[in-house]
Amino acid sequence: MSKPVVAVVGRPNVGKSTLFNALAGENISIVKDTPGVTRDRIYADVEWLNYHFTLIDTGGIEPESKDIILSQMREQAQIAIDTADVIIFLTDVRQGVTDADAKVADMLRRSRKPVVLAVNKADSFQKFLPDVYEFYNLGIGDPVAVSAASRLGIGELLDEVVKHFPEGSAGEEEDERPRIAIVGKPNVGKSSIINRLTGQNRVIVSEIAGTTRDAIDTNIRANGKEYVFIDTAGLRRKSKIKEELERYSIIRTVTAVERADVVVVVIDAEEGVTEQDAKIAGIAHERGKGVIVAVNKWDAIEKNDKTVYQYTNRLKEILSFMPYAEYLFLSAKTGQRMGKLFETVDAVIENCTMRVATGVLNEIMSEAVALQQPPSDRGRRLKLFYITQVSVKPPTFVIFVNDRELMHFSYVRYLENKIREAFGFRGTPLKFIIRERKEKEQ
Repeated sequence: MSKPVVAVVGRPNVGKSTLFNALAGENISIVKDTPGVTRDRIYADVEWLNYHFTLIDTGGIEPESKDIILSQMREQAQIAIDTADVIIFLTDVRQGVTDADAKVADMLRRSRKPVVLAVNKADSFQKFLPDVYEFYNLGIGDPVAVSAASRLGIGELLDEVVKHFPEGSAGEEEDERPRIAIVGKPNVGKSSIINRLTGQNRVIVSEIAGTTRDAIDTNIRANGKEYVFIDTAGLRRKSKIKEELERYSIIRTVTAVERADVVVVVIDAEEGVTEQDAKIAGIAHERGKGVIVAVNKWDAIEKNDKTVYQYTNRLKEILSFMPYAEYLFLSAKTGQRMGKLFETVDAVIENCTMRVATGVLNEIMSEAVALQQPPSDRGRRLKLFYITQVSVKPPTFVIFVNDRELMHFSYVRYLENKIREAFGFRGTPLKFIIRERKEKEQ
């Protein structure tokens, strides 16, 4: 079940980033060993009154002239329309309703997406209330007065946002078909892979608009099973500004990854793996999805008996934060190894949903502790009492210890490696939660 997506849209200098940070608060989870993902963060997981959603900041480059302001605003608004379930349209009470605000309001109204109008910088509600009423002229509903900097009105704003979330999406929850997101930079061959798969299997069940946003899902039947492929290809607009293109690509990736069971990260064999590839792969890693790295255009590479080995090692170096990833070398153009993609998807899903008995886990942990003593600090040694698996997608384990502070990251990695040695878990990340328990409780 995917989380709803909420996008923040607004002119430069209305306080989008301040509002983003106020809403995201402490919920932004930064994975230190994931390259690129922690810089220029534009999305975060947010919780409000038992609702969980993904927040996206569509802010971008500061325009230099009024003409660029309007085109940039249209670009940002379109990103939100394409990807979000609910849009927060942020305006500035001190500047009043501007021409740019009115033009974007027209676009948002035509989109028929739920829009919550937020009027920022209202540090004193009494003083600014008459000015807030002016924003009724935009014709997109009741304005909500907020001050992102002072965190005033944030609760009221979130109350309005969650009212628009889809009810349960029961149909999606009951859908047992594997969902595979095809992600990667523009022009690496994502569409070609989808087209080759549909052409090769010749059984497109249907092409349907995504239930919560306007992505196209393609249903494909292979080996007697149905799969849903989520295509993030097709940047519909061209932009001269490279950063905005990259931002758009990442927003599309986040929303697709959120809905997927397995993520196929497509890399151009001729270009090799880049920092942006690592950033895109990092999104799937952070969200605990199964990952397959598909090196496309493999037919264009001159090869000898060591090429695959050398290329894989280079990929593993740059994507070192996800050593569990599965690798496939294929060609959408010639069809080389395309059939292998379904086998790999099946294997990764099996690993993402694998459960290990508690007794077996504790045996592995005891053996690991005997082989390598847990760390100690100032005479106090870490004791591991118990391990159990609590969920799947990704497989998540809770370890009970005497002192969480003593559980060093490297020792968690050591235990993870021991579990992987026993059960493989190829293609899926593993998550570990460390809980403290007093010794007398044993």
